[in-house]
Amino acid sequence: MAIFLTEASKVIVQGMTGSEGQKHTTRMLAGGTAVVGGVNPRKAGTSVDFTVGEDTTVSVPVFGSVADAVSQTGADVSVIFVPPAHTKAAVLEAIEAGVPLVVIITEGVPVADTAEFFTAAQAKGVRLIGPNCPGLISPGKSNVGIIPADITGPGHIGLVSKSGTLTYQMMYELRDFGFSTAIGIGGDPIIGTTHIDALAAFEADPETHAIVMIGEIGGDAEERAAAYIAEHVTKPVVGYVAGFTAPEGKTMGHAGAIVSGSSGTAQAKKEALEAAGVRVGKTPSETARIMRELLS
Repeated sequence: MAIFLTEASKVIVQGMTGSEGQKHTTRMLAGGTAVVGGVNPRKAGTSVDFTVGEDTTVSVPVFGSVADAVSQTGADVSVIFVPPAHTKAAVLEAIEAGVPLVVIITEGVPVADTAEFFTAAQAKGVRLIGPNCPGLISPGKSNVGIIPADITGPGHIGLVSKSGTLTYQMMYELRDFGFSTAIGIGGDPIIGTTHIDALAAFEADPETHAIVMIGEIGGDAEERAAAYIAEHVTKPVVGYVAGFTAPEGKTMGHAGAIVSGSSGTAQAKKEALEAAGVRVGKTPSETARIMRELLS
């Protein structure tokens, strides 16, 4: 099994006709994702040809709206590759069309916009992933976003991470074990899917046998995840917190990663996780070694 994304998922791409949308749609198709349409009101009724492999061309239709794409293809996932200024409108359109899972890759979305579409998604029961995230992959089944599909194969590790690059590194470090699903949730102050959401899904998934959780400095998401793990998660969890060397009071990388005093530090998060029984590595490679020991 996989969480949120399976081989049956039908994906549309908002922003597919742009350069980033075309590049990553090609990659998603090559990874086996069922991309059934793109959305661009100015190019409705056309199609885009993607070269997948050496001699395979896949033609993907372009629709004028998300509602049209959903009604004509049965799409149940949308991935958004549009500029920050247009992201709110794109997400709200997907929510109104009833797409159950909306993955927002865009970086630099204003927090006020995220708050607005997050509230709308909650009211409609729509799951958002992101913004400012690499998306998610269920290896061998489907890949939505910008995560490389060839790092690892299917297996029994679940991965939830605030960091895109650390997602890729952890997948590579544990490639011989494989993953049920790897999900990059993004590091903005407001995100659609949290560590806790992913932990709950992995706990309920019989094919996920162990979980890697990657956090970073700033906020209290990791502390809240630790409390959830202590109460609700029976599977082994290994953790890593990025930012042990970050200077106090300085924003580092993601918009949400700011430390004030002792609140939000990597050390505080590490201690909270360890108190919940999570083994925490000091580096990504050490974290992978701990997981390797558990699975062996």
